Amino acid sequence: METLSNKVAIVTGAGRGMGRCIAELFAAEGAKVYAFDLQFAENEHIAVLRGNADPVEKIVVDICDFAAVKDAVVKIKKQEGRIDILVNNAGLISYEMMSMIDYERFRKMIEVNVVSLIYLMQLVARVMQRQQSGSIVNMASMVGLKGAAGQLSYSATKGAVISATKSAAKELASSKIRVNAVAPGMVGTERFKNVLQEKFSEKINDVPFGRLAEPEEVANLCLFLASDASSYITGQVIGIDGGVVM
Repeated sequence: METLSNKVAIVTGAGRGMGRCIAELFAAEGAKVYAFDLQFAENEHIAVLRGNADPVEKIVVDICDFAAVKDAVVKIKKQEGRIDILVNNAGLISYEMMSMIDYERFRKMIEVNVVSLIYLMQLVARVMQRQQSGSIVNMASMVGLKGAAGQLSYSATKGAVISATKSAAKELASSKIRVNAVAPGMVGTERFKNVLQEKFSEKINDVPFGRLAEPEEVANLCLFLASDASSYITGQVIGIDGGVVM
């Protein structure tokens, strides 16, 4: 039995990294996935064809363009009649000491990581409230929970994601909509591996498991929270960090 059979999902930042893994896994588990990103590789299928249908539809959209985002959500609702899952994965990251914060980049991170995330929750929740069902999964970070030297601005945005998740969960619970957050530690995406080698190679020693998380492991946690297997879980921030905070 496919875990997300007949579910309709939106995954943002789905062109690469964790977002792509999430979109592929959800499609493999039976969902119709609408993958949002600024760009996709030409003629690239995010997921393997299932039968005669492609379970992933790529939508090129800037999540900071509220008019375009609203048009995309309205289109999905018209095509599918429902939206069951939203994964707010898109985000920007920075590595800089407090004394060196680039405030233009910081403002852009707030816009992408927080403001756009809240707007998407607002739009999709309107659809889910009419259904009286749905699951929203927000991508937080362990640095949003415990902070990190050299990531003050980024951790501030992820702390805001955590607060927004908890508040939305309380507000939407009466509509049977669950809102949870995933808080990864260090994940072995191609982008992070490049940064790790350049700046943080010694940090791997802080992980009791002795390795980075695989993007697929984060996707599996998102699958659990998106599925009916987590039907009584809301307002939670679930860490996936290999034991760093034990």
